[in-house]
Amino acid sequence: MVRSLWRNRQLIRTYTRREVIGRYRGSFLGLFWSFFNPVLMLAVYTFVFSEIFRARWGSGSGSKTEFALILFVGLIVFNLFAECITRAPGLVVSTPNYVKKVVFPLEILPVVGLFSALYHAGISLGVWLVAYAVIQGVPPLTALYVPLVIAPFCLLVLGLSWALASLGVYLRDVAQVIGVLTTVLMFLSPIFYPASILPERYRPLFYLNPLTPVIEQARDVLYWGEPPDFSLIGLYTVGSALVAWAGFAWFQKTRKGFADVL
Repeated sequence: MVRSLWRNRQLIRTYTRREVIGRYRGSFLGLFWSFFNPVLMLAVYTFVFSEIFRARWGSGSGSKTEFALILFVGLIVFNLFAECITRAPGLVVSTPNYVKKVVFPLEILPVVGLFSALYHAGISLGVWLVAYAVIQGVPPLTALYVPLVIAPFCLLVLGLSWALASLGVYLRDVAQVIGVLTTVLMFLSPIFYPASILPERYRPLFYLNPLTPVIEQARDVLYWGEPPDFSLIGLYTVGSALVAWAGFAWFQKTRKGFADVL
């Protein structure tokens, strides 16, 4: 898996650049949309949950600006996950020429999708840091731990993307199922509420959600100024590496039949 990604690193870089720029090609605002979209969604979610539903963060001051900043961290993590997972089932199906006519390393397609999503997540994180600096002051030094929190999460997303990209070729219903499951995960993740408000009997099930530890650790290092749980990150990294390896192995095992199906 590592050897394949290293061998095709230049191709991955080129396709990622094309993916990011091509998404906004022809639009009047261009790459500005990658900045505008997260800001707009942040404003909408903050208004709905803080004004209409009167949601407040349990351990915080209850201010709207605090709610917005805490909410935004969860959205950054979720959007990174959702952008990769919802696109994964169509990655191979949408590029039949690469399968049929060209000798092309198909395994890089999920990697390109991940790097494209990371670009947008980086823009959103920059917006968050600017907002925090304006509202609260200098962000805590623990924000430097963000790459350590996100890196194992990226391995998990990559493994799932490889598996779903393969399944999407043989089972076209996968794309519909993933769309529904992604929406369900959004409300079963601690994005709009803290995990601490859940009854004790439900928390073990809640923490089976792979988004939960990442969102909470990201909030700890970005907003609360606390260092991450290194033992938890270590376990998460091992599990994510296994998922990545299994997803890559499944993709390489099943790719032989792609041309026949497409």
